[in-house]
Amino acid sequence: MKILLVEDDPVLSDGLNYTLSLSGYVVTCAMTGNYAEGLLLAQDFDLIILDLGLPDMDGTEILWKLRVRKINIPVMILTARDAINDKIEGLERGADDYMVKPFDLRELESRIHALIRRSYGNFNKDIEVGRLALDTLDHLVLADGQPLILFPREFGVLEVLMLQVGRVVSKDKIAQRLSTGEEELGDNAIEVYIHRLRKRIKPYDANIRTVRGLGYMLESGAGG
Repeated sequence: MKILLVEDDPVLSDGLNYTLSLSGYVVTCAMTGNYAEGLLLAQDFDLIILDLGLPDMDGTEILWKLRVRKINIPVMILTARDAINDKIEGLERGADDYMVKPFDLRELESRIHALIRRSYGNFNKDIEVGRLALDTLDHLVLADGQPLILFPREFGVLEVLMLQVGRVVSKDKIAQRLSTGEEELGDNAIEVYIHRLRKRIKPYDANIRTVRGLGYMLESGAGG
């Protein structure tokens, strides 16, 4: 799961990055609104944590632009503004949740998980495909109830396919999900990860089907 953290306080940004990364999230940090907007054009995220008091613009401007472009990514506003009018404005502009600093980390993580769960069809804790299960709370793929050991990018590919099970996922979508902003992930690399994953998951009645010209689809069954 990829989170864009838009926060100009370097101490808070580093602390949240560290904590959320330990919980299995892939966190990308932006300290200005302009940089955040550039990241949103170049990468795909599951959630945005958005401060309002940014040095170059108000956070609600980023939120408004997202909703005008009909981008429905969940947005959690995390701000020191505690006035009721600020909360109302943030929610009316399209925020999915609003938390005031200082905050409890456990509550923040719980709300993050709830927003991501809701955005993917209100799934319960696990998404099951064949004898595989994606534990969305602990960020694990289980095979017959036991953790399936994967390299981080292999996990990232399998995670996005499981979140979109039964739907075609393009190579571009996979590349965006795995991008760190520091290197481009080429088609050849994605094909290598898909090849490895097919072999890993085939014994568990799951298959990655190539949909020529469109991308890949995860489905139950051993495949061919």
